[in-house]
Amino acid sequence: MAGTSTSRPSVVALIPARHGSKRVPGKNVRRLGGHPLLAHTIAPALASGVFSRVIVSTDSEETAEIARHYGAEVPFLRPAALAGDKSPDIEWLEHLLGTLRDDGHLPDCFSLLRPTSPFRTAATIRRAWELFCAQEGVHSLRAIELCTQHPGKMWVVRGERMFPLLPFGPEAQPWHSTPYQALPRIYVQNASLEIAWSRVVLEQRTIAGEVVVPFITEGHEGFDINDPHDWMLGEHLVAEGQVTLSQIPQAPYPANQA
Repeated sequence: MAGTSTSRPSVVALIPARHGSKRVPGKNVRRLGGHPLLAHTIAPALASGVFSRVIVSTDSEETAEIARHYGAEVPFLRPAALAGDKSPDIEWLEHLLGTLRDDGHLPDCFSLLRPTSPFRTAATIRRAWELFCAQEGVHSLRAIELCTQHPGKMWVVRGERMFPLLPFGPEAQPWHSTPYQALPRIYVQNASLEIAWSRVVLEQRTIAGEVVVPFITEGHEGFDINDPHDWMLGEHLVAEGQVTLSQIPQAPYPANQA
């Protein structure tokens, strides 16, 4: 496990970029700040100096060409059966890590970096890796942030009645009637990054495992583009200078080819 020796485990970056996207068509190759969205994850992954390889998993040759243009590897295309909009991550991760194992190149660890978090930086990645490596006996690390909508104030509706989602807290002062500032701090996962031991996926068929390290993102590190509103907000944050995109050394991928 991490932290049990002075040598660092080997680690690769795995970037999922399947072709289909219903809510934001062509999302992974759509341009933000002059470059395809995918480039804003590849660039900080390479610049972090953490990874021995930066690998993109995609079912699209067009996306693969863009990934290679920006310095990532695409050793093979993802099978179509593992690239549906309901395909769970564990399936393509099993396939990819199993292929690397069969080729004799299985890393000790991997970091899952989704292209939908373009404001994650090289420093973000290094901070997460240092935290993971400092831990004893853990299975994974996952990015989280404070909830803006506290589950203590959420309800479940059953017919014409509703019930607190979380029936905890003192009876005299239930959470749904407590000021937000007085509620216990609750975190929600975001899509910024995950780090895990490869054996957790291959032996336990899970990404998180049972012992998970919290990595609390700062500022816009955990910003995630999932729908058109998110995209517009991301463009606004860039245009207004509220976030700075990672520096990309390559020239923009030719627009007439994307």
